[in-house]
Amino acid sequence: MKREDVRNIAIIAHVDHGKTTLVDELLKQSGVFRAGQEVAERVMDSGDIERERGITILSKNTAVTYHGVKINIIDTPGHADFGGEVERVLKMVNGVILVVDAFEGSMPQTKFVLRKALELNLPVIVCINKIDRPEARPLEVVDEVLELLMDLDASDEQLDCPFLFASAKDGFCMRSMDDEPKDMAPLFKTIIDYIPAPEGDPDAGTQVLISTIDYNEYVGRIGVGKVDNGTIRVNQEMVIVNHHDPDKLKKVKISKLYEFDGLKKIDVAEATVGSIVAISGIADIHIGDTLCSPESPKAIPFQKISEPTISMQFMVNDSPLAGQEGKYVTSRHLRDRLFRELNTDVSLRVEETDSTECFKVSGRGELHLSVLIESMRREGYEFAVSKAEVIYHTDENGKRLEPMERAYIDVDDEYAGNVIQKLGERKGELINMHSNGSGSTRLEFLIPARGLIGYRGEFLTDTKGTGVLNTIFENYGPYKGDIQYRKQGSLIAFEAGEAITYGLFNAQERGTLFIGPGEKVYAGMVIGQNGKAEDIELNVCKTKKLTNTRSSSADEALKLTPPRILSLEQCLEFIDTDELLEVTPKNLRIRKKILDPTLRKRAAMKKS
Repeated sequence: MKREDVRNIAIIAHVDHGKTTLVDELLKQSGVFRAGQEVAERVMDSGDIERERGITILSKNTAVTYHGVKINIIDTPGHADFGGEVERVLKMVNGVILVVDAFEGSMPQTKFVLRKALELNLPVIVCINKIDRPEARPLEVVDEVLELLMDLDASDEQLDCPFLFASAKDGFCMRSMDDEPKDMAPLFKTIIDYIPAPEGDPDAGTQVLISTIDYNEYVGRIGVGKVDNGTIRVNQEMVIVNHHDPDKLKKVKISKLYEFDGLKKIDVAEATVGSIVAISGIADIHIGDTLCSPESPKAIPFQKISEPTISMQFMVNDSPLAGQEGKYVTSRHLRDRLFRELNTDVSLRVEETDSTECFKVSGRGELHLSVLIESMRREGYEFAVSKAEVIYHTDENGKRLEPMERAYIDVDDEYAGNVIQKLGERKGELINMHSNGSGSTRLEFLIPARGLIGYRGEFLTDTKGTGVLNTIFENYGPYKGDIQYRKQGSLIAFEAGEAITYGLFNAQERGTLFIGPGEKVYAGMVIGQNGKAEDIELNVCKTKKLTNTRSSSADEALKLTPPRILSLEQCLEFIDTDELLEVTPKNLRIRKKILDPTLRKRAAMKKS
């Protein structure tokens, strides 16, 4: 049976090509919002961190109705670090809309998401977005996308996909560049005409593959998936099975069933083939599980999510200021929170270590882990993290393999030489280089993933903020040799106390300070960056000795350079392998792993 009244689509694209803005327009023009209702920009990006950074982190479900057809839409992330989100939601849909920027054209993540869609034989609608940009080149981008489709061995039917031209910001879409821009109707019509209706057997045993997990404090875990066969009803007895875990067989009961309508979930009594549903009331439901009728428990195949490439140690904060600013500070709090994150994030791995106070957390990239750190910090957690390190493999001959990334870099011609030199020092290999015209160059590198750790901030400085760096995992390759992460040393506080203007004034001659007067410090805390390669210990709590001729008011003449306040990403990039980042809801402090200077020197001598 075909459900002609339903279409299921995912919107996929490289980061910042306009997926979420496009979904906004589809919601507005399908009548989801009342006339005159005030609607936030990027309404689908509901998380605080998503709104602040302007990125999508978790895929979101919504639905609109157009001419009697319900269109279920899934908005997916564009960052490579959240690729696991894209991989799994594609199992819920019957086609995709590939959004490509009319100026930037085909980018690395465009290739990644398109490859995943083609592997699942999903039909593709290509939407060339941002044609209102002054430097847009839509027709050249069409050729680029066709070349990409051929590179990915697309079938003849997939190559014959429809191309549309849109400006999501201005709310219009056209079948040809010569058409008059009006509204999104051409996109709605193309979805209904080109994307196949979902198929299945309504009389067979029920099968629902869970592709996404939502979490709600009131009802707990909510499984989201598509009904592949049969009908699912409230109070129905079902069993959970899993393709990758043949022994799993658990009886459950459906207590609540929802379908999506606009931005809301609506209670329904039953749903049939092709419907995307949310199911609550099952505490132990995981991504990749299949809910089946007890008579015929058959799991739906579900691809393994790509493995993480980067790991960090998350540990209980043991600094002298521990426990003063956080609400959740114990190893039990930390453990529960990290394992709870696994409920919704399939690309994350959490492992226990020899110490009960330390956990190894692995993810897809620095951004992936920094978003987790920021979320925990806002929830009131206090903990420490180590420098990100790559996860190595070994081949059958016992040789060490490391993850390699393909980096695409767009820079102004004048900065290209500097970028090539810096990435060369980080074991990057220049594969391709060509001029984009208008004074910019595109560089393509193969580089070890660890060569990119801590580079993004330096890259933005080197290109005066104008460069664009995109990376995508390539493969595991032979170990490329040691890389020096940081050329400058740290300025380290010598004693505990409060930073004083007099002490900071003397310290600032040695390098760049990260703290200002009045801030609490402790021995072993990093308070700045040295201009030279070695670490220096300084006493920033030192006060001026007062005599009959020297009064305390003379201090007011001391001029301090404003400190460099580091963001979370900058801290994670700055810390070295012998340092930790202390994360609390109020502060970020960099510190040495070994706080005692004598023990630290001893450990350094042992290492060398």
